[in-house]
Amino acid sequence: MKNILLLIVFITTIGYSQESAFKVGEQLKYRLSYSSFLTAGYATINIKEETHLGEQTYHVIGKGKTTGMINWFFKVRDNYETYISTKTLLPYRFIRQINEGGYTKDKEIVFNQKSKEVTVFDKKANKTTQFSIKENVQDILSALYFMRNQDISNFKIGDEISLPIFIDEEIMNMKLRFLGREIIDTKFGEIKTAKFMPLVASGRVFKEQESVIVWVSDDLNKIPLRIKASLAVGSLRADLYQYKSLNNAIAFKD
Repeated sequence: MKNILLLIVFITTIGYSQESAFKVGEQLKYRLSYSSFLTAGYATINIKEETHLGEQTYHVIGKGKTTGMINWFFKVRDNYETYISTKTLLPYRFIRQINEGGYTKDKEIVFNQKSKEVTVFDKKANKTTQFSIKENVQDILSALYFMRNQDISNFKIGDEISLPIFIDEEIMNMKLRFLGREIIDTKFGEIKTAKFMPLVASGRVFKEQESVIVWVSDDLNKIPLRIKASLAVGSLRADLYQYKSLNNAIAFKD
C-alpha cells in the first residue's frame, strides 16, 4: 500500500501536443481498491494558478489517503506539490510529505534549471544537499503535465517514451511502453483508451514482483482512467471516480 499517490502520478505521464491537455481548475479523484473489492482509499490531483518567485506557475497538489479497514492497520497520508512554469512546463519547486504506515518523508526540492542544480531540503533529517542535474529534468508531478502534452498519436505497440525525473536524491529514467488501444467500461460509460506499462531503467519505484498497467483516455486530455498493480499478495487498483474542468472532450465510444 506504499506510494499510493506515487503509483498514480508515476504511470500517467503521457499525452498529445496538438492542444493543451489540461487547464487551471482541473481536478481528478480516484478510488483505490485492494484485490478489486475492498476500498483502500482515495487520491486527488488539483491544478491551481499561482505566482512563485515572480513567475506564473501551475501549482499542482496531489493528496492520497487510506480509509476504512485498511486505515486501521496501514494508515497512509500523502501530500505532493509542484510549482511548474506555465511557459516551459519545467518545475521550480517540489514538495513531498508522506506518512505510509509509519514510514515518513518530508522533503522540499528547489530546481535551478539555468545552473542545472537542485537543492534538497530534508526537513526530517534537518539536512540540505545540492545535486547536479541534466537539462529538462522533472519531478514526479511536473512530469505528468509535461508529458501529457507530448505526441503519441502514431505510437505502435512496443514503442516507448522516456523522461528523466529527480526524486529524493537521484535521477531516475522513467519509461512507458505502449501496449495498444482498448475500450473499457467505466462509471462514466465506455471510453476509448491507450494502454501502457511503466518501466524503470535506473532506480526503482515499484517492487520487482509488481506488474503495473495503466489505461488513459485516448484523447487530448490523456487522463488516467484505470490503474492495476499486481502485488506479492493481492492487487491494487485505482479507478477515476470524479473529474471536473477538463480542457478537452473525453473519447467516449461512438
